[in-house]
Amino acid sequence: MLKVSIVTPTFYRHLEIPDYLKSIQEQIESPYEIILVDGAPLDEKNTEDWIYSFCAQSSLPIHYFRQTGGTAIQRNYGITKSSGDIVLFLDDDVRIAPNFIRTIRLLFEQDSNKKIGGITGYRENCYFDMTKNTRWKWYKRLRLLKEFTPGKYDYQTGYPINNSGMRSFTGVREVDFMTTACTAYRSNILKNEVMFDPFFEGYGILEDAHLALNVKSRGYVLLQSGDAKCIELSAKSGRTNRKIIGERTVVNYYYVFKSIAGPLSFLQKFRFLRYQLFELLRAFLDILRFKNYESIEYFQGKVKGMIKIVFFSLK
Repeated sequence: MLKVSIVTPTFYRHLEIPDYLKSIQEQIESPYEIILVDGAPLDEKNTEDWIYSFCAQSSLPIHYFRQTGGTAIQRNYGITKSSGDIVLFLDDDVRIAPNFIRTIRLLFEQDSNKKIGGITGYRENCYFDMTKNTRWKWYKRLRLLKEFTPGKYDYQTGYPINNSGMRSFTGVREVDFMTTACTAYRSNILKNEVMFDPFFEGYGILEDAHLALNVKSRGYVLLQSGDAKCIELSAKSGRTNRKIIGERTVVNYYYVFKSIAGPLSFLQKFRFLRYQLFELLRAFLDILRFKNYESIEYFQGKVKGMIKIVFFSLK
């Protein structure tokens, strides 16, 4: 039986950790180990104190570490500390169904040729209907994207098509990229071939897609399992300000585009900028609509990201 190591980065999330561990306790099959990597400053003891108190009366195989640098760096650290055959990245605000670990393990074990590099679950509470979503209607109307299949990567525009646009299903389907909220990889791939890019140090945006696309580029198959279900709570505690997020939705997307689909043609760069200008317009309209400081910060971040791309990266 393949051993499953769970790797979870956390950051000021001591309120989410109890329910996160509860969903693991309720699994049909227990993981081989749980590796929690806390990115909070050393003087922040809430998560650490709670974990040690919990471990004193729990049989769960929990290993607690401190490592700053953002989720990508924390996950890399967790990979080096893991000893299972499968590394399951699980966010602390994700709650997995009781059969989740067993479903993922069996899929890997049935792959005798070891062609499957990674498998992601299905987030039941994240689905949205692309045909009814205003933003996606405009994407199609303006032909901003060349690809609209959930889980596929638009190699002409540099945009990953949200997996959440996929209706609930059974069995598996092939995808180009996967979220690290609830995704497993073969450990040997992560330890011997590719890990998270240090570029994504700090607040992570699209580091999960970049990792998956790199694994796929090495000839491995990536799957989404409709039977490995979970919910993602999208907890707000510990998150970075909207200005940084806005900036990185431009800069990080371009970095992934360039490193995965490059060298980029003039047309690819044009399509990328056209899409980003549309997103900049949406951010501006959100200021008029919501009239809050978060919307202003996000727009400012997008502008800063566009300046970086136009003046420093497109040359």
